[in-house]
Amino acid sequence: MSTTARDRIDSLVKQNKVLVFMKGNKLMPQCGFSNNVVQILNTLGVPFETVDVLADPEIRQGVKEYSSWPTIPQVYINGEFVGGSDIMIELYQKGELQQMVEVALAS
Repeated sequence: MSTTARDRIDSLVKQNKVLVFMKGNKLMPQCGFSNNVVQILNTLGVPFETVDVLADPEIRQGVKEYSSWPTIPQVYINGEFVGGSDIMIELYQKGELQQMVEVALAS
């Protein structure tokens, strides 16, 4: 990954309390897994930003290296990598995601 891509990803992660690297955007997800994450975050009613990895191949590959996680979507809360669709579903079902988001938004 180029230094430019790493710096851009790092900046995005640090600037946004809740950030999703995904295929498409929150208004038009381009895959089912990305859509799952958007639906969960919308259900929680929290503000979040998205980065469309389909629009930037360097970011698409770079974010996988940045997180050491091989798949998209990737969710960051308060600068920390949380996981992808399956982990988000699990955290949501356990009630842990709501708490994580509330803590992040309060900080």
